[in-house]
Amino acid sequence: MDVLIAALIEMAEPLRLAMLILGVLLGLVVGVIPGIGGIFGLTILIPITYGLDPISAFALLLGMASVTTTSDTIPAVLIGVPGTVGAAATVVDGHEMAKNGEAARALGAAYTASMIGGVFGAVMLALSIPVMRPLVLLLNYGDLFAITVFGLTLVALLSGSNWIKGLLAAHLGALVAYVGLDPYEGVERWTFGQVYLWDGVPVAVVFLGLFAIPELAGVLARGQIQTTMLAPEPGGLLRGIRDALRHWRLILRSGSIGAFLGAVPGVGVVVIEWVAYGDAARAKTDAAKGEPAYGKGNIRGVIAPESANNAKEGGSLLPTLAFGIPGSASMAILLGAFAVHGVVPGPKMLEENATLLVTMILTVAVANVLGAVICLGLTPWLARLARVPATSLVPLALVFVGIGAFYAAKDWRDLLLLVVFGLLGLVLRRLGWSRPAFALGFVLAPNLERFFFLSWQISGWSWLTQPVVLIFLAIAATTILRSLGSWRRGRGERTKDAPTRLDLSFTLAVLAVVLVAGVSLLRMPEAAAIFPAIVVGSALVFILLLIWQTGLPQAVGDRQGLVADLGFILIPGGLGLAILALGHLAGPLVFLMLAAWRFGSPRPLVALVQAVLALAVVYAIFDFLVPQSWPQPWLWPF
Repeated sequence: MDVLIAALIEMAEPLRLAMLILGVLLGLVVGVIPGIGGIFGLTILIPITYGLDPISAFALLLGMASVTTTSDTIPAVLIGVPGTVGAAATVVDGHEMAKNGEAARALGAAYTASMIGGVFGAVMLALSIPVMRPLVLLLNYGDLFAITVFGLTLVALLSGSNWIKGLLAAHLGALVAYVGLDPYEGVERWTFGQVYLWDGVPVAVVFLGLFAIPELAGVLARGQIQTTMLAPEPGGLLRGIRDALRHWRLILRSGSIGAFLGAVPGVGVVVIEWVAYGDAARAKTDAAKGEPAYGKGNIRGVIAPESANNAKEGGSLLPTLAFGIPGSASMAILLGAFAVHGVVPGPKMLEENATLLVTMILTVAVANVLGAVICLGLTPWLARLARVPATSLVPLALVFVGIGAFYAAKDWRDLLLLVVFGLLGLVLRRLGWSRPAFALGFVLAPNLERFFFLSWQISGWSWLTQPVVLIFLAIAATTILRSLGSWRRGRGERTKDAPTRLDLSFTLAVLAVVLVAGVSLLRMPEAAAIFPAIVVGSALVFILLLIWQTGLPQAVGDRQGLVADLGFILIPGGLGLAILALGHLAGPLVFLMLAAWRFGSPRPLVALVQAVLALAVVYAIFDFLVPQSWPQPWLWPF
């Protein structure tokens, strides 16, 4: 109790409170801009902390890191674009609610769940530090592999109307993730001789292409975010808050999942939020209460991942503080801040820096409350974006998407890959393939390979007989077999997803890509090829199963719809050319003015003001806060 009182007194000093509030505000801004994320925020803030005392420094850093998974809900719900990878699951039901005029309800529930989940994670952190070490150290690489496979299987089966397409999408994402230099033999895998690809395909570019481009194309086709012209439901914000409080058991259960898995190094936020989503989706209580199906705007599909990904922050801080093992990428950067300020994490920290440790825990809790309160206060205005004409909203959103992608490596190939994955995302959405499953396969594949390779090196194939491995792999296999059994029983029934020539053509194209990838593995060393070969073999099985399931095409398919979707790619392609030709400020300005002229809205002066304000935000983040070395434009001298 004395340590808690001392920590409260230390935190109450004006400078430390100011640093906490500043960190929260910066974290909210970072989370709302697609493509940059909390790692970017920590990177820009650590140099600012050099002149601060440790408590003030970590109030700023943890204040920022704790709330990026709160504000990333805003683009996820409103335009279907996850602000960070931790909001991908929120898109599934949250964006559907926005389309149905329930944006305020979705945001209100998400912020309330984030706040409670974040505080719960901080409490779990405080209670677990003395006893968590044996439990975390109990898990080995094989156990982590099995847990990751289990989470990936859940996503693939729960995403989309066709579970085979979901599993195949996850396999395709994994194969894309293996592009680059093999970490074990140092050989190139599918880089096509491009040094740019040695470090792999940038994560931000993949997510923005898969989610942002298709959803913005949909918004433009509808004319606004909402699919109906009805006004938003009165009291939507309060209804969302009540929804979250009514589902308090779900928040605590999802928060427990987030806190526990967050404490396990190597299990990222993407796994955590999807495991929480899958746990909620398995409950059979929603239909009786009149809630929509999951994926169609179910409020529980918003509450579960939001409470889990905020509770994760407290969990991932646990191994960082308790024994100096970062629980996530952002925590790895935080370790650098510990070194700067002379703080040594480890078991003795509870004795030697108890006050600082408690202030960190309090910072995480207070930051989550502040972030949620600020976002709740802004929700009535944010919800109005659902009724803004698409001709005004889409070009502005594309500017931030383009800059977020170009920031990855500041290479023209960033923008090219944005267009490529945008095209892929449009095709996947049109043909009913799960984009979240593809994204999760892409994110988790390196961890899966690492866990597999280390287990294989240490124990050969005997690690597959370990109890935790057997349990999680058996659950995943049983889930797939049950889905296969359900499909076979209903195979003769005609569904609304009747096979088309477009479906079969795309499936055959995927088959060709997988076969080429598999043949190329024959020329690689065993260590570099073994796990990608397992993925290729598994993918071939599911492709054949999908072809068998599809059978002969029943129709041509919606060619006009697909052509219209693909035509949208010319717009981000034009933005990319403008950025490369004129620079990251002048290019978007010209793009926005041309878009206003092309769509006839808004008036030229209003369009100019909107463009200038958008570029002011870009300049403030990418040039003022962190001066960047942008490549010289093709046609601009400076």
